[in-house]
Order: sequence, then structure tokens, then C-alpha cells
Amino acid sequence: MSKLFTKKPLSQLLNEAGADGHGTLKRTLTAWSLVALGIGAIIGAGLFVRTAAAAGGHAGNAVTISFMLAALGCAFAGLCYAEFAAMIPIAGSAYTYAYATLGEIMAWIIGWALVLEYALGAATVSIAWSEYLNKLLGGAIPYEWCHSPFEVSPDGVVGMMNLPALLILGILTALLIKGTQESAFVNAIIVFIKVAIVLIFIAIGWSYINPVNHTPYFIPEGTAGHEGFFDWGWGGVLRGAGIVFFAFIGFDAVSTAAQEAKNPSRDMPIGILGSLIVCTLLYVLFAHVLTGVSPYADFVDPTKGKEASVAYAISTYMTGYGWLATAVTVAILAGFSSVILVMLMGQSRVFYSMSKDGLLPKVFADLHPKFSTPYKSNLILLIFVGLFAGFVPGSVAGDLTSIGTLLAFVIVCIGVMVMRKSNPDVPRPFKTPLVPLVPILGIVVCGAMIISLDIRTQMIALGWMLVGLIIYFAYSRKHSKLTA
Repeated sequence: MSKLFTKKPLSQLLNEAGADGHGTLKRTLTAWSLVALGIGAIIGAGLFVRTAAAAGGHAGNAVTISFMLAALGCAFAGLCYAEFAAMIPIAGSAYTYAYATLGEIMAWIIGWALVLEYALGAATVSIAWSEYLNKLLGGAIPYEWCHSPFEVSPDGVVGMMNLPALLILGILTALLIKGTQESAFVNAIIVFIKVAIVLIFIAIGWSYINPVNHTPYFIPEGTAGHEGFFDWGWGGVLRGAGIVFFAFIGFDAVSTAAQEAKNPSRDMPIGILGSLIVCTLLYVLFAHVLTGVSPYADFVDPTKGKEASVAYAISTYMTGYGWLATAVTVAILAGFSSVILVMLMGQSRVFYSMSKDGLLPKVFADLHPKFSTPYKSNLILLIFVGLFAGFVPGSVAGDLTSIGTLLAFVIVCIGVMVMRKSNPDVPRPFKTPLVPLVPILGIVVCGAMIISLDIRTQMIALGWMLVGLIIYFAYSRKHSKLTA
């Protein structure tokens, strides 16, 4: 039993972080590259799709408050991530931090939970990419070829496979195999385009805000058949925070690139916290304008704004700005692409670290002889993520992504407190302020959002974790380089 909680020595982690040359990841990313990676992952489906879902289903106009609550939990967790990423600049993110502070079994649990975050996150966004592509093409893609078998159109057409989602996953996987620097360059261009479009929508849409749509604002009223605490009212605002929390998963993906940063002790905190601050400001403004332009009830109506809600709001309520609806749709497609790119990169880096530790088969750590990227891991992920993207509805994958992310945040907050006790003298280029208050607040806020998510999501996540434990005891524990 004691082996389950064996911790990976900090000295070993620091040696791995300092390794260079053949067989290691290349250090090519600057502070700006990391901020751009964070923004690239953050501004995407969470903003353009989950905002409407949270507003229409639970939070109403108070979705802006939901964003603030989600951002608060992220801020607490982000400060903890920044301390770890600067101190232990190695691929693996929360998995690596848990291995150093809480032991192997907790590291495995969080590594397995990160699959929900990154892999399912990529699947969710690729599904949203498919929706917006169809919107741009005027619905030219037949329903059955851009929806999962579990979805049925208002006309009774049953989905078969989401082919556009599989297409974008394949293209971005090829780019990731080509190289991290090339991927970061493409991401930076996309980030510039989509941030510009978001700012244009906020600037123009502000004058189209209808005050009636923001009444009531702070405590939205429920509708018949929604009597649960988390359906509407302040409980709905909290559930809305759990839903839009998906919008913030990008900033912690920055930490998975720590081993590829040129100056990680300085650049990682900048990348993590910088991207979080920029995106939170944009989110609150965007949500305020979107719910002001269009009644939030439109966002759950399948005949109105359920798919491609932003483009719908512009086309319906902002007369004369049809070009903006098209521009937003194009920018969203590009933006979703950068989110998928960073999520796939993050997942492959977590698997890379787990494989190096022996907890996953060696194939996940094999680097391309020319590009020095974990190409086999990328190809396996393409198959795994593709199965979800092609055959599972986006709403299911999105909520599972949120719960996996929240669990990772809770573990990182706990890890900072443990590390302060177990290794108080280790140099910390960045220190989380007000420990233990900040980590405890992070645990409380993130824990509350986990509880607010629906019971089906919680049970599926529990089942996922049980499957992970079976794999750990059947394979990983026997092959662990630390405890074998």
C-alpha cells in the first residue's frame, strides 16, 4: 500500500527538466508564445458555444457572473499552477505536480482525469467547429454527416457521424507532428485574428444592447419544469459557472509546455496568468453584449440560436451587419482550430510524461527522429479523440471536460500546500501568495462547481475514474519505474 503513495523525488524531476539534446523536447517557446498558446486554447468553444448554453439553460443574463465565479476559481488555481510550473518546468502539468507531492496513485488519478480535460476538450471543440462550418456553408452538410448517432434533428433525421470534426482533428494532428514551433506560429496568427473579431463584436454590439434583455439581471427566473436548486436563480448561476468553466481550460494547458519554454522560471507564470487575465476581461464583456443583443431564451431553441448562437444573434438583431456574422463564423472556425491544437498538444505531453515514468506504454514517449515530437502519441490520440468527436454529442463531452479540469485544479491547489511543508527550501521563482488561504479558496470554489454539475456527468466521470484505476493496477503499477 505504501508504494501507492511513493513520491517522485524533486531532484529527479529537476534533472529531467534540465535535460537537453537528442531524445528530449526542444525549448523553442518564449513568454509571448506561451501567452498566445493560453489565449489560443481559452478563447474558443467556451466563449462562442458554452456561453449560450449556460445562459439559455441555467444562468440567464447573469452568465457574466458565472464567468466571474469561474474566473475566480481559475485565478486561485492559476497562482498555484504558476508556482509549480516555474519551480518544476517539465511536461506533464498537474500529473507531474501530483507525483512530486501526493504520490503515484494520485498522480495516476489526475493524469487520467486530464484525459477528460484535454482529449475530450479537443473532441468537444471539434464538434463545435463542425457546427460553425455548416453554418458558414449555409447548412450544406447533411445533418446525418455532421452529428452523432445520439442526435436527432427537429425533422426526425438521425445523425450518423461527424465527418467535419474528424477532418479538422486530422489536419491539426499532422501540424503537431511537424513541430511545436510551427504549431505555435500558426496558433499566434489565429489568436490575433480571433481576438480582433471578438473586440469588433463587443464594440459594435454594445450599441445594439436591448435593456429589456438584461431584466432581470442578477437572479434570473426559472421556467416550468425546472425546480432544482442548480437549474435557475443563484444555483443556476453556479451551474452556469461549471458549464462556462470549460472556457478557461486553456491556461493550464500552458503548463504542459513547460519543458519546451526557453526560460520557464520567468515565462511560465507570465504565460499562465497573462492569458487568464486577458481572456477573463474579454469573456465578461462578450457575455454582457451577447445576452444584451439577443434574449437568452433563444440560445436553447433548436430553431433559433442553439447552434452558432453568436452568428444567429448578429444576423437576427444587428441589422446591416451580415458581414460581421460571416466574419465571426470564419474567426470562430480559426479560433476553434487553435483550441484543438493546444488541447491535443497538452494531452500528448501528459501522456509523454506518464510514459517516461512507465505508467503508460513506451509508445507514448517515442519522439519523431526528425521533428522531436511525440508523433505516435499524437496518432493514437487522433483515433481516441476522433471516436468521441465523430460519435458523441458535444454537450456530453463538454461537461466531462469541465469536471476533469476542476479535479485537476483541486489537486494542484492541494499540492502547493503539501510542497510548502515537504520542500520549504526549494527555490521558487514564483510564489503563490497567501498560502494556505489562496489554495484553500481554489479548492472550495472548484469543488462547488464540481458539485453543481448534473448527476449524469458526475456518474460518468466516476465510471471513467474507475476504469482508470483498473488500468493502473493491471498495468501501470507493475511497470512504474519508481515503484517496480
